[in-house]
Amino acid sequence: MKNKKIKCDIYTRVSTTMQVDGYSLDAQKEKLKRYAEFQNMEIVNEYSDEGKSGKSVEGRPEFQRMLDNIENGTDEVQFVLVFKLSRFGRNAADVLNSLQRMQDFGVNLICVEDGIDSSKDSGKLMISVLSAVAEIERENILVQTMEGRKQKAREGKWNGGFAPYGYELVNGELQIAEDEAEIIRLIYDKFIHTNMGISAIAAWLNQHGYKKKKRQNNTLDAFAASFIKGVLDNPVYCGKLAYGRRKNEKVSGTRNEYRIVKQENYMLHDGIHEGIVSETDWELAHQKREKTGVKYEKTHSLDHEHILSGILRCPLCGSGMYGNVNRKKMKDGTLYKDYFYYACKHRRLVDGHKCGYRKQWSEEKINNAVEEVIRKLVKNPKFEEAILNKIGSRIDTEEIEKEIERLEKQHRQLTGAKGRLGQQMDSLDIMDKFYEKKYQDMETRLYRLYDEIEGVENSIEEVKNRLLNIRQQKISEENVYQFLLYFDKLYDKFTDLEKKEFLNSFVEQVDIYEQEQPDGRFLKHIKFRFPVYFGDRETQELCWDNESTVETVWLLSKLSAKQSQCPPEKEKAIMEEFEYFGMI
Repeated sequence: MKNKKIKCDIYTRVSTTMQVDGYSLDAQKEKLKRYAEFQNMEIVNEYSDEGKSGKSVEGRPEFQRMLDNIENGTDEVQFVLVFKLSRFGRNAADVLNSLQRMQDFGVNLICVEDGIDSSKDSGKLMISVLSAVAEIERENILVQTMEGRKQKAREGKWNGGFAPYGYELVNGELQIAEDEAEIIRLIYDKFIHTNMGISAIAAWLNQHGYKKKKRQNNTLDAFAASFIKGVLDNPVYCGKLAYGRRKNEKVSGTRNEYRIVKQENYMLHDGIHEGIVSETDWELAHQKREKTGVKYEKTHSLDHEHILSGILRCPLCGSGMYGNVNRKKMKDGTLYKDYFYYACKHRRLVDGHKCGYRKQWSEEKINNAVEEVIRKLVKNPKFEEAILNKIGSRIDTEEIEKEIERLEKQHRQLTGAKGRLGQQMDSLDIMDKFYEKKYQDMETRLYRLYDEIEGVENSIEEVKNRLLNIRQQKISEENVYQFLLYFDKLYDKFTDLEKKEFLNSFVEQVDIYEQEQPDGRFLKHIKFRFPVYFGDRETQELCWDNESTVETVWLLSKLSAKQSQCPPEKEKAIMEEFEYFGMI
C-alpha cells in the first residue's frame, strides 16, 4: 500500500525582484520542491511575497494569508517549508508568534537550508536561538555603526552625505566654496544687523538678483525661507559639527515603523573645517532666532496702531523705524495724552557702530502725507481703467506646476529606492561572512538617500511656497486694487489696525529726508508692492529725490538755463505731475 503523502505549504520571500546571492524566488521554490519530493510531501499551496520586508509580518500579505488559511484548517497541511529561517522573518518576536499560531493548529515549520524542523524538540529551541541572535546581531551592528559616526564627529570630521551649502567636499573634508560662502555671510549679516526676518531675507535675495547655486540635492536657484532658516540654525557655519540633530524614533502604536525627528539637544564639537562666519555672529543669530515670535503686549492706547512701523525707513541707516510714544502726565501722575512718533531703532550697523539718527517724526504728519499721495493717485482718471484691466487677469503657473510634478516624481523614486535598500538590508544573511561589511555599505547608501530625499523635500516646499506666494500675491493684489477703487469712501472709516494691514499689503517702503526741506517737503520715495498708474505710465515707485529722479534733474536744469530741447507739451506734463504731488 502506497504511503499517504504529507501535505505541506511552501513560502518564499525576497526583498527585491532582483536575484541576490542565489536566493531568488525561483531558486527558493526549486529547492523547496525538490525537498518535498524527496520527503514524499504534497505541496498544497505556494505563497510568495516579492519585495516585502522581513522585519515583521505586517505588510506581507501572502504570509498573512497563509497563516489565516492554516487557522481555518481547510487545507489540512502539516508543515510549512521555507528556504531559510531568515525568509520566515527576521524579528524574533514575530517569528515565534507566527510559529506559535501555526503550532496551535498542528502545523510545524521546516527550514530546509538550516536543517531545522520545529516538530522535533531541538527544532523549536534552534528557531528561538537563531531568530534572537539574528536580531541582536543586527542591533549590535547598528549600535557599532552609530558609535563610529559619533567618534568621527568628536574628531571634528564630516560624517558623510552632501556638503552643506557654502562648502564642498575635498577628500571627504569640508572646504569653503567661496562662490556660495558669499551668500551665507550675507544672510547672517542681514539677519543680525537689520530688522529683516527669514522670509524678508529670502525675498531680498531673490529681488536683488542673487541665485542659489544648484546642487546635487537641489534643482532650484531661488531662495526660500526654509533655506534661510536652515542656514541660520546650522552650527557648521561657525566651524562646529553637530551629531544627533535628527533621530530615528519609533512611531507610537506601531511595531516596526520609524520616523525622523529633530532633536533639541545634540552633540556639538569643534570641526577641523574653517567656519564661514564667526562664533559670535552665529550666537547672535541663534539668540535672535530664539526671540522670534515674542509679541509685546500693549497696556495703553489700545486702539492706536503705528501704521507705518517697519515700512518707514531711517534716512541714515535704512532700517525700519518703529512707533514710539511720549506720555504726558498731570501733576498728580495720571496720564492725560499720548503723543506718537516714528524713530530709528539705532541698530548696530555693519561697521560695528550704532545709527546716530535721533530725530523723531510725528506719526500723524507722516501718515497723513502717505495717505494724501494715495488719494491723489486714485483720483487720476486713467487709474480706474488701468486697475480694472488688472483685476481678473490670469497668471501663468504652468512651469511651476510642472516643476512640482517633476520633483514629486523624483521624491517617489528616491523613497522607493530607500525602501528597496532597507529591504535588502533586512534580507541579508546573518551567517554570511561579509554580512557586516555589506550592511555598513548599504547603511552609508541609506544615509545618502536620506540626504537626497530631504533635499528634494526642501525643493518641493520651496516651489510650493513660491506657487502659493504667487497665488496669494495675486489675491492680495486684486483685493488691494478693489479697495483702491473705493479708497476715498472707505479708508477714513477704517480702524488704525485695518489701516495698518492695508498699507502693509500695498506699500513696501517709505523713505524720508533727514530733515524737512525748506519748501516743506519731507517724503523722498515710496515703493509699492504692486504696480500703480501714475501720469501716463505704470510704476511701482514714486520718487521726490531731486538727485535721483531724471525728470527732476532735467526740470531743474531747464529752469536755470531757461531753455529746453523737450517739446512744450512734455514740459507742461512734467510740471503738472510735480505740482500734483507737491514736488515743486
